[in-house]
Amino acid sequence: MAAVPATPNSPKNVKIKSPVAGSPMFGCEHIQRLLSQGQEVTNTSVQHYKIILRKIFDTTPIVPQTSKTPEGLPITSLTSNYLCLQCPSTVTEEERLKHGTKKAHRFYVDSRSGALYCQMCDDYVWDPTLEDLRLRKIGTGSFSTARKRKHDELFSGDAIKDDPRYITSNTTTASCRANGLRGIYNAGATCYQNVILQSFLHNPLLRNYYLSDGHQGSDCQASHCLSCAMDDIFQEFYSQEATNGYTAANVLSGFWISEKKAFENLVTTKEQDAHEFFQFLAEELHERNGDGKKPEVGSEHSCTCIIHQTFYGKLQSTTTCQNCHGVTNQVQSFLDLSLGLDTLAQRRRKQGHKNPTLTLQECLDEEYIKSDKCEYRCHKCDSMQQARRHTSIKSLPNVLSIQLKRFEYKQGRHDKAAKIDTPVQFPLQLNMLPYTNRGRGQDPRENIELGRSCTYDLLSVVVHVGEIDTGHYVVYCRVGDQWFAFNDHKVEMASKSEVLSAKAYLLFYIIRSLS
Repeated sequence: MAAVPATPNSPKNVKIKSPVAGSPMFGCEHIQRLLSQGQEVTNTSVQHYKIILRKIFDTTPIVPQTSKTPEGLPITSLTSNYLCLQCPSTVTEEERLKHGTKKAHRFYVDSRSGALYCQMCDDYVWDPTLEDLRLRKIGTGSFSTARKRKHDELFSGDAIKDDPRYITSNTTTASCRANGLRGIYNAGATCYQNVILQSFLHNPLLRNYYLSDGHQGSDCQASHCLSCAMDDIFQEFYSQEATNGYTAANVLSGFWISEKKAFENLVTTKEQDAHEFFQFLAEELHERNGDGKKPEVGSEHSCTCIIHQTFYGKLQSTTTCQNCHGVTNQVQSFLDLSLGLDTLAQRRRKQGHKNPTLTLQECLDEEYIKSDKCEYRCHKCDSMQQARRHTSIKSLPNVLSIQLKRFEYKQGRHDKAAKIDTPVQFPLQLNMLPYTNRGRGQDPRENIELGRSCTYDLLSVVVHVGEIDTGHYVVYCRVGDQWFAFNDHKVEMASKSEVLSAKAYLLFYIIRSLS
């Protein structure tokens, strides 16, 4: 027998709580005007608030908060959205003002806490009537005063505080606990720093190092130590239950007072290069956690610090004299691979290719499979000779950092930098065997184990949006099997297709055996 549908209860008249001496009757003058327009408006507003509270607290807590764009497309974020108290809309923080201006709606409910927000006050307000409903809903799951009295009687006294029912009824599970999913506030054109910090925070090797007290901050004597600052931010992101944005004040102060002249151009209030900041931060953390020696260009520098164990590999340049066919090998350490785009894109256009899109493999082929003509002093010939030089990877790092050179300095009458917007397709899984010494001329299918040892999984993607001087940086990071977009303090879930269609500037791949 089918269940008889329940008839909705008629809205009850809502009685505004009588004022208590020393306590306000309303949360602010604006909510007072709303709840004083007549019994019908008051009833409708309170009933709508109850519906919103049921929607928030009667469902299983989940990480994402879902809203819709003005075009009706769903947006999933980790930070709070806002449920309009005056209509069924759910909007993001950015869309809240637009919605209020368009609809003349000024009151919203936080999608996590149920707290009331007044747009005219630009703050959360404590309204006695609505707050009483919120506390009842949190405490007993009901708006009934009778149930609240029974709850208070059951759990009154100190002895009953150990009762499991009391603990259950007064505990809320953190919806975003210890997973590092927090945004970072922009402190004034600092998005180029934020994206690198996020890529470090979601790097398993760095995370494990700092969360296992790899850097002993209590014993560190360095003033404004950036490694101590990184330790603090890892603790904040993985030990705290907060999901609001984070201000990386310690990282900023350590960066701004740094004495590194090579990166002094970064210490301005203008938009800067995320790749340069990555190099700066890696170098600084190496000096704080390693042997203190600055890696020299062209040297095979080795160190056991966490930065070298994570990011550093080794390149081998093989130069063959075209006169005596003598071979000279040179090995040097590298922090990242920089791949040119402009020359390759121009060549494709000259060859008649209509599609300007490049692939990451094509860019790697250009640098680490093909050889170039050059001149060098041959020791056997004891003179300058024509030669061919080939560069390959002798040792792969655990985390492979790749820069796609999107900013080129153009020489001419008006010297200036230009941005290269050529799309580059990059894969979720990358096989680096063809670009290593061991992989030259080998078919990966013939040596499966060797191929596996050179297989990487995509970890983070840094994207530059807009023009050089006025652009903005965002980063996509993988957490488990899910991708997230970090746009300063704003964090949203992202699809794989969204990540793979981005115009990447920096790519971070992690060796599969560690991912």
